[in-house]
Amino acid sequence: MTSTDGTRPARTRVERRREDLVERLIEVFLDRGFAELSVAELAAVLRCSKSTLYTVAASREQIIVTVVRAFFRRATSRVEAALDGSADPRERVGAYLRAISGALAPASPAFFADLDAFAPAREIYKRNTRFAVERVRGLVREASPGADAAFVGAVAGQVMESIHRGEIKAQTGLDDSAAYAALASLIVARMTAGRARPA
Repeated sequence: MTSTDGTRPARTRVERRREDLVERLIEVFLDRGFAELSVAELAAVLRCSKSTLYTVAASREQIIVTVVRAFFRRATSRVEAALDGSADPRERVGAYLRAISGALAPASPAFFADLDAFAPAREIYKRNTRFAVERVRGLVREASPGADAAFVGAVAGQVMESIHRGEIKAQTGLDDSAAYAALASLIVARMTAGRARPA
């Protein structure tokens, strides 16, 4: 909504209160997960009323979806902000993946387990993973045009999808954050080695 002069009005007190609640809920979810928490328990943790929590969304399930979506929106913004447009293209690939690692680092195993178990939240994570896969492929193409970039991008995409599905953790014990950090090191090393090869 805009005012008559075309500018967006300042956020209302209610909007600011709601955004603050969502941010606080993000921290609770990352620490404890959300599957076992009722609205009453969330209200007790945040020291607010249940009716206040229902200003975030109309039901417990919708509150979860709203908070999970907000977390991934915040994470995406921070990851994008970590990219330095003037940096070496190879380093930008590594920086992007390390930024994903950093964004996911505060999330507990309980949070990821609950993401996987709750279909609407799982779909949000899946969509964000697909976006990140395409972003990495684009960064790889910028860093190393040609068939090699296509291969590296394809491998990165497969690994990122496997991280999302929990397969990497099952096979290696690495959580999502550590897996993204390891993938960053692997891809940067591969691209550096490829560039260093004599023609």
